[in-house]
Amino acid sequence: MSLGIIGLCTSVVFIGGPLAVIGLILGIAALISARRTGVGRGKAVAAVVTSALAIVVSGAIAVFMIWYANKTQECYQPDSFHQYTECVREHIKAS
Repeated sequence: MSLGIIGLCTSVVFIGGPLAVIGLILGIAALISARRTGVGRGKAVAAVVTSALAIVVSGAIAVFMIWYANKTQECYQPDSFHQYTECVREHIKAS
Protein backbone atom coordinates (compact mmCIF):
# COMPACT_ATOMS: atom_id res chain seq x y z
CA MET A 1 0.00 0.00 0.00
CA SER A 2 2.86 2.38 0.78
CA LEU A 3 4.41 2.06 -2.68
CA GLY A 4 1.03 2.74 -4.25
CA ILE A 5 0.55 5.90 -2.21
CA ILE A 6 4.13 7.05 -2.87
CA GLY A 7 3.67 6.23 -6.55
CA LEU A 8 0.47 8.24 -6.65
CA CYS A 9 2.10 11.24 -4.96
CA THR A 10 5.18 11.14 -7.20
CA SER A 11 3.42 10.28 -10.45
CA VAL A 12 3.75 13.90 -11.53
CA VAL A 13 7.54 13.59 -11.76
CA PHE A 14 7.52 10.20 -13.55
CA ILE A 15 9.07 8.39 -10.58
CA GLY A 16 5.64 7.17 -9.57
CA GLY A 17 5.14 4.89 -12.56
CA PRO A 18 7.89 2.39 -11.72
CA LEU A 19 7.09 2.57 -7.99
CA ALA A 20 3.44 1.93 -8.75
CA VAL A 21 4.28 -1.11 -10.90
CA ILE A 22 6.33 -2.55 -8.03
CA GLY A 23 3.48 -1.70 -5.63
CA LEU A 24 0.96 -3.41 -7.92
CA ILE A 25 3.05 -6.58 -8.10
CA LEU A 26 3.51 -6.64 -4.33
CA GLY A 27 -0.17 -5.82 -3.80
CA ILE A 28 -1.24 -8.74 -5.99
CA ALA A 29 1.17 -11.00 -4.09
CA ALA A 30 -0.31 -9.76 -0.80
CA LEU A 31 -3.82 -10.36 -2.14
CA ILE A 32 -2.91 -13.96 -2.98
CA SER A 33 -1.34 -14.38 0.46
CA ALA A 34 -4.39 -12.83 2.14
CA ARG A 35 -6.64 -15.25 0.30
CA ARG A 36 -4.64 -18.14 1.76
CA THR A 37 -4.36 -16.82 5.31
CA GLY A 38 -7.53 -14.74 5.54
CA VAL A 39 -5.64 -11.78 7.05
CA GLY A 40 -4.78 -8.43 5.47
CA ARG A 41 -7.19 -8.47 2.53
CA GLY A 42 -8.17 -4.81 3.00
CA LYS A 43 -4.59 -3.58 2.88
CA ALA A 44 -3.85 -5.73 -0.16
CA VAL A 45 -6.87 -4.35 -2.02
CA ALA A 46 -5.85 -0.81 -1.05
CA ALA A 47 -2.34 -1.48 -2.39
CA VAL A 48 -3.67 -2.76 -5.70
CA VAL A 49 -6.12 0.15 -6.09
CA THR A 50 -3.65 2.92 -5.21
CA SER A 51 -0.94 1.38 -7.39
CA ALA A 52 -3.31 1.03 -10.36
CA LEU A 53 -4.46 4.62 -9.89
CA ALA A 54 -0.84 5.82 -9.78
CA ILE A 55 -0.11 3.97 -13.03
CA VAL A 56 -3.11 5.61 -14.72
CA VAL A 57 -2.13 9.09 -13.46
CA SER A 58 1.49 8.61 -14.56
CA GLY A 59 0.35 7.49 -17.99
CA ALA A 60 -2.04 10.43 -18.36
CA ILE A 61 0.67 12.89 -17.36
CA ALA A 62 3.13 11.31 -19.81
CA VAL A 63 0.57 11.57 -22.64
CA PHE A 64 -0.13 15.21 -21.73
CA MET A 65 3.58 16.08 -21.63
CA ILE A 66 4.14 14.48 -25.05
CA TRP A 67 1.12 16.32 -26.48
CA TYR A 68 2.27 19.63 -24.96
CA ALA A 69 5.84 19.22 -26.22
CA ASN A 70 4.56 18.38 -29.70
CA LYS A 71 2.26 21.41 -29.80
CA THR A 72 4.83 23.90 -28.52
CA GLN A 73 8.14 22.64 -29.94
CA GLU A 74 8.54 25.78 -32.06
CA CYS A 75 8.48 27.90 -28.88
CA TYR A 76 11.51 26.39 -27.14
CA GLN A 77 14.12 29.04 -27.99
CA PRO A 78 12.49 32.41 -27.37
CA ASP A 79 14.31 35.61 -26.48
CA SER A 80 12.21 36.15 -23.36
CA PHE A 81 9.70 34.38 -21.17
CA HIS A 82 6.97 36.69 -22.48
CA GLN A 83 7.67 35.58 -26.05
CA TYR A 84 7.56 31.96 -24.92
CA THR A 85 4.17 32.35 -23.22
CA GLU A 86 2.74 34.17 -26.24
CA CYS A 87 4.00 31.47 -28.58
CA VAL A 88 2.52 28.73 -26.37
CA ARG A 89 -0.84 30.50 -26.22
CA GLU A 90 -0.93 30.80 -30.02
CA HIS A 91 -0.09 27.12 -30.53
CA ILE A 92 -2.56 25.88 -27.93
CA LYS A 93 -5.42 28.04 -29.25
CA ALA A 94 -4.71 26.86 -32.81
CA SER A 95 -5.69 23.31 -31.90
